[in-house]
Amino acid sequence: MRTITVANQKGGCGKTTVAINLAASIAREGRRVLLIDLDPQGHCALGMAVPDEQIDLSIHDCLMTQLDGEPVELSRIVWQITPNLDLAPSHTTLASLEPMLGTREGGDLLLRNLLEANGGRYDYCVVDCPPHLGLLMRNGLRAADEVIIPVDTGYFSLHGLTQQLATIERLCERGGTSPAVRVLPNQYDVRTKLAREILAELRSRFRGVVTECMVNFNTKLKEGASFGQPITEFAPTSMGARDFQKLAREIMAATAASEAPSVDLLEHVERLAADAERLLATTATLVDNRNGTEGRMARGSAANFVPPASTPGPVPRLRGDLAQRAVRTEPTSPGGSRAGSPAPAEIHRPATPPAATAAAVSRPQPVSLGNLAAPHKLAMADQPATPEEIDRKIEEIYGVRQQGEVVIFRTRNLGAAEVQLAGDFNDWMPHTTPFRRLDGGNFETRLRLPKGRYRYRLVVDGRWSHDVHNPQVETNEYGELNSIVEITT
Repeated sequence: MRTITVANQKGGCGKTTVAINLAASIAREGRRVLLIDLDPQGHCALGMAVPDEQIDLSIHDCLMTQLDGEPVELSRIVWQITPNLDLAPSHTTLASLEPMLGTREGGDLLLRNLLEANGGRYDYCVVDCPPHLGLLMRNGLRAADEVIIPVDTGYFSLHGLTQQLATIERLCERGGTSPAVRVLPNQYDVRTKLAREILAELRSRFRGVVTECMVNFNTKLKEGASFGQPITEFAPTSMGARDFQKLAREIMAATAASEAPSVDLLEHVERLAADAERLLATTATLVDNRNGTEGRMARGSAANFVPPASTPGPVPRLRGDLAQRAVRTEPTSPGGSRAGSPAPAEIHRPATPPAATAAAVSRPQPVSLGNLAAPHKLAMADQPATPEEIDRKIEEIYGVRQQGEVVIFRTRNLGAAEVQLAGDFNDWMPHTTPFRRLDGGNFETRLRLPKGRYRYRLVVDGRWSHDVHNPQVETNEYGELNSIVEITT
């Protein structure tokens, strides 16, 4: 489970709005998410229409009973908001936690211990902290793998951000943790000059820490909170929903990249494997040549071997020499010609002048194969495929194609743990359409789709991308590429 803590000592910067909608957006991507409210005001429950009078147990009970009495299980306090999103609500009694514990040792590790005991139930945990530095915020920071600091694009937020970052750094060093810190520009209003200037200052001064995406000012976010719904449910096509969807994908992509092998590493491994196979083929060819089995090599080994690009110069000449030598070593009939073949005079080879240089002799001589026996025709049939033929075969294997009433999506992703499909046909909810794992890093899924035109994207370990094996693409509203499939029957 990946724990993301949303924290800022300054009030009014939209922490709770970010926590609610980020958790809902990650859940919409098919991940199991737990939202924990560490603010005694209990605004997360209010923003998700959980009645305060019906909250019998809260996060306060799970934390306090770790020290005194019988522990309260996390499953007893959570409320299911959507199929993939649970809420651990807060209560006003949580405000009494700090006075009761005081400076008690281990008091800031209560949340961390609770999450470690329940980490197998969720993929992500989002923690909403109170707007002041105290025991509750320290619990959120000590449990965090990542810390998101929402910053509204106003003067006072920019002024206090440096102090906030320094405070988090000191607390994490003291506790022996090192979470990744991200600054999220929030409530950004592009219409005002001040907001544009502050955003530019943020990206300049805190380069590498500010998130790529930002949350624009959008009234739908406030309206959704008043109706007790996250933006993914209240207005899924609004600008606010798109902003949080991009934020969720950015965070999930960073998480997957930190846990999975890099693309460069996987490509390097593939190149090494291909070079190893070519080296084995070369070795087998040379051994056969040394043992005097040139005829067999002409029928399928050396005559058809294409050396790697890094092979030194003499090796490419080996192919032509062996092909000619194979012609000369065929069994001959008593009359001097090859059995079952025309006389040698019918095989047209350009004569080499007596004064030819060594370079001319070493150059492969062309051979007319029109009148050769069947084994030589088979050898020509075994010649390596052209690049165009290889590309055509790859397109037939990977990408998307229609087979009768079924549409087959297939891709290859070495090292991927999970591949999902999102598109117009499943309301862009990837968890509803997972790929089936095949051999060799291949993944496949099959759908029955009615006639029409569909946009889709692949989700590989949380990272969204277009289908590189499908040349039909179009740019979406996020500046990214959607793949296109058209069902004609």
